[in-house]
Amino acid sequence: MTTPPTEQPSPPRTLRVSLFVTCLADLFRPSVAFASIKLLEQAGCEVSVPLQQTCCGQPAYNTGDFESSAPLAQQLIRQFESADYVVVPSGSCAGMICHHYPLLLEGEWRERAVRLAAKTFELTTFLNDIARIRRGDRPPVELPSVTYHDSCAGLRELGIKAQPRALLQELCDTQVSELQQTDVCCGFGGTFCAKMPEISGKMVGDKLASAVATRAQILAGGDLGCLLNIAGRARRQGESIEVRHIAELLCGDLDGPAIGQGTS
Repeated sequence: MTTPPTEQPSPPRTLRVSLFVTCLADLFRPSVAFASIKLLEQAGCEVSVPLQQTCCGQPAYNTGDFESSAPLAQQLIRQFESADYVVVPSGSCAGMICHHYPLLLEGEWRERAVRLAAKTFELTTFLNDIARIRRGDRPPVELPSVTYHDSCAGLRELGIKAQPRALLQELCDTQVSELQQTDVCCGFGGTFCAKMPEISGKMVGDKLASAVATRAQILAGGDLGCLLNIAGRARRQGESIEVRHIAELLCGDLDGPAIGQGTS
């Protein structure tokens, strides 16, 4: 009697990911985009970066200019809807795509927006929950002490809190020195910091003081708007704490200057 051949498990399917870089990463911190690509490839993904991508339309949307925001949303949908997944190194921009595009658009475009929203993820959520990136036999990334700022959009719109901390533990063997009132806004809020500068200034001052009190050497976060705001205040006050995007920490990209300390 012959033994039937053992059925071999099929190899895992390669995840096809399109990276939405975001305006702030493109213009102010391109190292975040490169770090994101490196992490996604480390997780076994096939990564593409559509070259014609533009702003997601959030600044116009948040000021009520839906007429200007809608064409930008449609352009982004056209660019990204063929991907298996869309990954965004920003909770704010990911939240715009996931929650606000279906409200902004109508008819066929709303249906396309809903389909895109279902496969769009913020970077740390995708790496931790979908791609399930693991360190494997690689040594952990060596980091100084780290504290973490949870952005309002990431935390409240997308529920991002455990994911970046889990990734710091997995890839860097690092535990976060938590801020007091970590869920409090840093005062950026997009146009809020321009419309209400005195209130915004007090809020970012409190956030920076909380970070300094942890005695951590690095403050990390997942939204560049928040990080630019905090880094600017730290620079003006002469604080030595470094401000960096979570993607840079996870892939060990610490050779370049921190945010607000020079050209990235």
